[in-house]
Amino acid sequence: MRILYGVVGEGMGHATRSRVVIEHLVASGHDVEIIVSGRAADMLRKHFGGVHRIHGLELAYVDNRVQKRQTALHNLQGLAEGLPHNVSEYFKLIDHFHPQVVISDFESWSYLYAQAQRLPIISIDNMQIINRCHHDDDVIAGHKAEFLLAKGIVKAKLPGALHYFITTFFAPPLRKERTTLVPPILRPEVLAAQSTPGSHVLVYQTGESAASLQRVLKTFDNEDFVVYGIRRGIASEEIDGNLRHQPFSESGFVAHLASARAVIAGGGFSLMGEAVYLRKPMLSQPLAGQFEQVLNARYLDKLGFGLMRATISRQDVTELLNRSDEFTAALGGYAQHGNAELYAALDALLADVAAGRLQSGT
Repeated sequence: MRILYGVVGEGMGHATRSRVVIEHLVASGHDVEIIVSGRAADMLRKHFGGVHRIHGLELAYVDNRVQKRQTALHNLQGLAEGLPHNVSEYFKLIDHFHPQVVISDFESWSYLYAQAQRLPIISIDNMQIINRCHHDDDVIAGHKAEFLLAKGIVKAKLPGALHYFITTFFAPPLRKERTTLVPPILRPEVLAAQSTPGSHVLVYQTGESAASLQRVLKTFDNEDFVVYGIRRGIASEEIDGNLRHQPFSESGFVAHLASARAVIAGGGFSLMGEAVYLRKPMLSQPLAGQFEQVLNARYLDKLGFGLMRATISRQDVTELLNRSDEFTAALGGYAQHGNAELYAALDALLADVAAGRLQSGT
C-alpha cells in the first residue's frame, strides 16, 4: 500500500519510534512517504527517502515548566511563516504520491490531508491514552485542571480515526472503542541490548533545572553518575567530580542505559518505556505543565517501578538508590516481546483496509 506517515516534531521520541514502525512497513513491501516537522526531519532523512519537512507546533520551556504565553506567540509566528510551505507540500503529495492510507504519530497535517482526501487514518502514539482510557483519581490528583486541558487537546487532535494504537507500559481500562493498547515501541538497539546490573546511575536532563540537579548529585561522593544532555556539543567525556558528562551517542546511551543501576530523567515516554523494558528503576521529574509526562511518571510510581518527584532532592536520590532492589523486583513482573504485538495488529488492520473491509469511525 501507499502510506503517508505523519510524525510530530516536538521531542525526538515520536521520530524515534516512528522510524521503527516505518522500517517495518517498508520491509513489508509498503511504499511510505513521511511528513515531519522540526529537527526530527533530519533524523528521519538519515534512514529514509521521501521525507517532507513541514512547520509544526513547538513548546517553550523555562525552568522545567511549559510557558503557555511564549508557546502561543512562538507558534503564531511560526504558522504565519510555515503555512505556505505546508500547503505546498500538501499539493506535492496530491500530484505525485496518492496515498491509500494515513498513519499519524500525533501529527495534524497528515490528519487534515486524510480528511480532505477521504482517506482512512490510523493513529499510533502514546498520547491518546489520556482521552481513550479511564484514569483513577489517585493518578490525576493535584493535576485535575491540567488533565482536563490535556484531554480536550488530545481528543481534538485526531478525531474519527479508523483505529488508535496506544503504546504504553501501563494498562488503564479502555473507555472508547477502536482502541488497542500495545507495549512501547523499542528501537533495534534497545532490543539487542543485554540488561546487566551495573553500578552507575544514568542521568538524562536537558531542562533549566539541570543546575540544581547537578548540585544534588555532587553531594554523593561515592556514587557514579553518567550524564547525558546537560553539556551539549561536547566531543568526548568530560569529568566533573562524580559526574561523567557524555557526548551525544545513540549506541553509547543505550549501552549506559542497559548497564545502569538506575535512571534519573524527566517524564518522557520513550526513555521511560526503554527503562521499564530493561528493568531499570527510575526517578522521574516530569515537566511542569505537561500532563502527559505527569501521567507517565504517576503510573511508574504506582506500579512500583520507580519514583515521581516534582523536584529532585538529595533525599529523593537516596530513596531511589536504597529501594533499587525493590523496584527491580517489581519490574521483573513486566513482560514485553519486542514490537511483535504492534506489528501483528497493524499488519492485520492494513490488510483489512486494503481489502475494503473497514471504514473510519467517530
